This record gives sequence, structure tokens and C-alpha cells, in this order.
Amino acid sequence: MTTTDHDETDAVAQLCEEFYEEAERERERTPDVGIVMGSDSDLPAMRGASEALTALGFAEVTDYDDPPEERFTFESYVVSAHRTPDLLYAYAETAEARGLDVIIAGAGGKSADLPNMTASIAFPVPVIGVPVQEKSVDSVIGMPTGAPLTAVDAGKSYNAALSAAQVLSREHDELRDRLVALHDDRRDGVADVSRRLHELGTEKFE
Repeated sequence: MTTTDHDETDAVAQLCEEFYEEAERERERTPDVGIVMGSDSDLPAMRGASEALTALGFAEVTDYDDPPEERFTFESYVVSAHRTPDLLYAYAETAEARGLDVIIAGAGGKSADLPNMTASIAFPVPVIGVPVQEKSVDSVIGMPTGAPLTAVDAGKSYNAALSAAQVLSREHDELRDRLVALHDDRRDGVADVSRRLHELGTEKFE
């Protein structure tokens, strides 16, 4: 084992330990939604999840000891099912104890196992899978009977976040109202674009 490999192993072990320690702590505020991806190269496809949650008034937790003031929050991590299975296990196994209500898990490639494994280990915490690429779809949705996983279409992490918020909104009227308002805004936006296209014509429309 090289020095670099040893350092990376220590870093993974430290993160695992932090998850287990956090699971033992009693905090008044914990992240509601967890976002995990198999690699930082998945971030462009997964960024829609954080954008949707932010649009709904969520704030991102980057320090458990200094959480945001917002009522609803989320966290983000890179957790590789193949390169760091121990980190995946630690994250998913402690998810419920750390206060997570929903997990959004995205992975790419033909062996996109992160959403599936997260759903299996974190059960009964609901997991919404995001295939980062078209070729990842079959892998993400291929769960056996009795091992539930909800999934969206390839790259649709924005929709995954909306689904996560819908789950939470069943117990939080404030979040339900935000969801409805966001939906109405998008609906009105279609009407505005339609009117502009009609009035300007296709050649002048930008």
C-alpha cells in the first residue's frame, strides 16, 4: 500500500467514524434530506436536486455543529459503492439515526449500484434513485421484490428532490404550500412563454 492509498483509507475511515458518532448524538436540528452520488463527476447531473431544494427554501448543512437557521435542510456527500463500500455502508446504516427522512442517491455507468445498495442498507428510510446517464437506468431500477426503490429518469435529479419534498410535505403544511407555489410558478411561466411566442412570432422570439 502506498502512502497515498494509506492516507485515502484513513480519510474514509474518519468519515465513517463521523457518521457513526453523529448517529449517537442528540441534536435538535438534523438534515431532512441526504444527497449522495458515486463521484464528484456526477455533480453536474445531481446539481438539480440541490437547486430544487433551495428553490423550496431548504438550506445545505455543511457543519453539523453550526446548522443553518432554515426549517428544512439537506446534506451532500460523495459515496462510492465500488471504491468505498465501507463508507456507503456507514452512511446508509446511520441515515435514520442521523435524522434523515429521505435520501436521493445518484450514480452513473452500467453498474450504478449506489442507489440500490443505499436503499437496501438504509431501509426503511425511503431512497430516490437518479440514474446519472441513460445507460444507468436499468441498473438503478433493477431492484427485486421486497427491496423498494423509487427512481426518476436519467439525469432528473430536480424531480427526485421534488419527490423527496413531497414525502416530507405530508407532515409539514408549510412545505406543501411551498411545493404548490413552485408548481404554480412553473405553470405560469409556460403561459408567459406561450403568449410571448404568439405575440412576437417564431422569428423574433428569443
